[in-house]
This record gives sequence, structure tokens and C-alpha cells, in this order.
Amino acid sequence: MPGPVVIAAGGTGGHTFPAQALAQELAKRGRKIVLMTDDRGHNYAQAFPQVDIVTVPSATFAGRGLVGKGLAFARLGQGAIAAYFALGRLKPSVVVGFGGYPALPTMFAAARRGLPSIIHEQNAVLGRVNRWLSPKVTRIAAAFSKLTHLDPVLQPLVTVTGNPVRPAVIAALRPYAKPDAAFNLLVFGGSQGARVFATLVPEAIGKLPEGLRKRINLTQQCRPEDLDAAKARYAVMGLQPTLASFFTDMGERLSASHLVISRAGASTVTELCAVGRPSILIPYPFAMDDHQSVNAGQLAAEGAAWTFKEADLTAEILAAKVTELAQNPVLLEAAAAKALSLGRSDAASRLADLVEEVGGLKRP
Repeated sequence: MPGPVVIAAGGTGGHTFPAQALAQELAKRGRKIVLMTDDRGHNYAQAFPQVDIVTVPSATFAGRGLVGKGLAFARLGQGAIAAYFALGRLKPSVVVGFGGYPALPTMFAAARRGLPSIIHEQNAVLGRVNRWLSPKVTRIAAAFSKLTHLDPVLQPLVTVTGNPVRPAVIAALRPYAKPDAAFNLLVFGGSQGARVFATLVPEAIGKLPEGLRKRINLTQQCRPEDLDAAKARYAVMGLQPTLASFFTDMGERLSASHLVISRAGASTVTELCAVGRPSILIPYPFAMDDHQSVNAGQLAAEGAAWTFKEADLTAEILAAKVTELAQNPVLLEAAAAKALSLGRSDAASRLADLVEEVGGLKRP
């Protein structure tokens, strides 16, 4: 009997969403899957149903002083030892890592055991963990055709699979419809929202022409601590938008939107392209290696989005851009079509094919 497929992932949605999509695709193919993640493994039980979860110690070096970095290194060493013995028990056919420090101990242990392995990079910039692991793996799966910080010697290992999208998002896909009486504006900034959007967007909405402001059907994700303040700002304008700290039906809301304002994380740009929606992207300025700016830049260069640096963006500039786009539905439709052309709705299937190839697994 072939061994299980071990998936090493955890941390942010950018790492876990594609891992979740791959797990669901492999499960449909009858594969046994084991998720190896950090001590927060219990948080992923709902996202990975019917998947065995093994937790191993992990830590990050980010934001730590010299002593903190030393403790993190020791913690990662503990995790690598635990993962080494866990992989010995599991005897996997292949190990797949999705970047980030929760995946590092498992992928390092897989390399030490000489197991077939794949890393998947969700961003246009090869992350630091994946950068370090890239010479040690069998293959590299990429979401973007251009991958910054990849050693050119390793280019032959790269397969562009795209970034797997949650099935619920794909299921909600429907053709872009130009705005009519209502203009559906969706604002979100990652799984916990973005504080700047809770102040910048309401101010920009207040500066829209009155006729457009009355047409706006606004849905906005806010951090829990920002919800009341944002609601109060909109109430002053006589608006009652849909505000929440998290939306479980994001696929439906993306598909209903005429324009999206958001950050430019890997999952965000992938889902925008999967459903084909135009966007104004405001990259998170403190993202590692400024990878969100690179993600956003690739969409903007293709005419699928418009991007602004947070430091340069004012309510006046944002209001002017929203007004311009709302008054040019043909421009929005063209950007939507371009975004859709960049999407890979079959990314989970393509990545699963690569996993089976590297693991020497025959289709059941």
C-alpha cells in the first residue's frame, strides 16, 4: 500500500487555504492525508476534516532579539527531531510544504530522510523558508510564472501549478455583470481585516459624489475592535453597509462584487483571479520581502487591477479612483476579464497531479 501524503502547513490563511484545497482534491482521489503543523494544530480540525493531524514544535525568528532568535532556533530543532521520527512512523509517499515556519521542521526532516518532497510558493516572491528549502526538495510548485529570489540553477525544478483555491470560492463563480442601479463594493484586508481600511475607506466613501454614494452597496471586513467605529462613521453619512470581522461566504461576496478594495496577499489575488473581479490593491507595507507589492504589481501590469502604496494613498485619491471606475463600467469589465484570464481554477488538480507524480502514486 502506498504511504500517505503528508502536508506541512499552518499559520496564515495564505498558507493554509491552498493546503486545504490540495487536501480536498487528494481526498477525492482516495489518498490518505496527514497534516503536520505547529502546536496550533487543533485550530485546523474544521478546515481539514477526516485528515490526521500531527503537531510538531515550531517558532519564527521574526520580531525577536538575539535571545529570542536563539530560543526560536532551539524550538525549531525540537520540531525537526519530532518530525523526523513522525515521518519514520508514517512512511509517506511524498511530503508537501506550503511555506512559513510551521512547515519548516517537517520539510527539513523530510530532506534528512531523503523523502520525495515538494514546496509550494503562493506568492510572486519566494518566501524565506521556501528559499532555504528550495535546494533540498524534489520539485517546486509555483503560483506565478515569474518567481523572484529563486536561484536560476533551480528553475528546472519549477512547475507552475497556480495557487489552489478553496472549492467554495470556485463553486460561487459566475460571470462578471456590469453595475446597474447598485454598485457592489467589497472591502477586505485578509482574515483579520486591515485597520487602515476602517478609517480610510469610510473617509473616501464620504468624499464620493452624492449620486454614486447612494448607489454604493458596501460590504466591508473590519477587525473586531474597529467594527463599532466604522459603523458610526457610515451612520453619519446615512449608510448601513454590511460589516463583519469575518465572512464565511466570501466566494459569494466576491462573485457579487463590481469592484474589490483589498490587500494583495497570495490567497486574495488568487481568488480575485479565480472569480475574475477587478480590484484596487493596497499592499501591506510590512509584508516579508514586500511580497504583496510584487503580487499586486503583476496583476496591475496585466491590466487586472490598480495598485497604490499605503503611504501615498489618501481618502481623496481613493475616492477619485472609485469614482473613475464606477463611471467606466467598460473599464471594469475589461479588468475583470483580464483577471479571469490570469486565474487557474484547476490549480488544486494540477498540484495534486504533481504530488502523485513525485510520490510515484498511480491514479486509483
